[in-house]
Amino acid sequence: MRIDIITAVPSLLESPFGHSIMKRAKDKGLLEVNIHDLRTWGIGRHKQIDDYQFGGGAGMVMMCEPLANCIESLQKEVTYDEIIFMTPDGHRYDQKTANRLSLYQNLLIICGHYKGIDERIREKYVTLEISIGDYVLSGGELGAAVVVDSIGRLIPGVLNDETSALFDSFQDDLLAPPVYTRPAEFDGMKVPDILLSGHAKKIDDWRYEQSLKRTEERRPDLLGEG
Repeated sequence: MRIDIITAVPSLLESPFGHSIMKRAKDKGLLEVNIHDLRTWGIGRHKQIDDYQFGGGAGMVMMCEPLANCIESLQKEVTYDEIIFMTPDGHRYDQKTANRLSLYQNLLIICGHYKGIDERIREKYVTLEISIGDYVLSGGELGAAVVVDSIGRLIPGVLNDETSALFDSFQDDLLAPPVYTRPAEFDGMKVPDILLSGHAKKIDDWRYEQSLKRTEERRPDLLGEG
């Protein structure tokens, strides 16, 4: 999979993809993440990428020309399955969306900054708008990192255990069950006997029951009860 990210602050994305599972995905050749500095396509001697908004008001707006030139330059190299814009008023990101995006080959993510991007870019190029929550960040870079991480770990071969991602929270609209590791007893608290039984079917049943219980307690909305 190839993911291109357009950003006004590329340094914000240096660390998230250089460690742990994302680094493993890139080292295995399963995930290619390219960070593109929008100022490369900036206008004039100062490589301008933003300007005051029409009608007045606080905050600068990312201009049409640099974004359009960047997007069209990249489109000469690759055909994108989705062109994504990270924005607070976008579709609320969830596991189903991550699952769907992980099946694609090429994605382009646009990170807004300042007051956002000119609306005409959204109308002409963007095919999917994503929000990672009902709050506002300084830019779309952190949200883009979240999206890439959630997609990358679903690519076959990235995780050491191919089934691991299938049992994450929000798969099948349930939260993950509690997990335990050694020692079997800590500070007087013991691991549930069923997990030490070696009986795979009973363990699976227990985990499902715990997932259901935890979801009912913490996220009843996932079960249509909220």
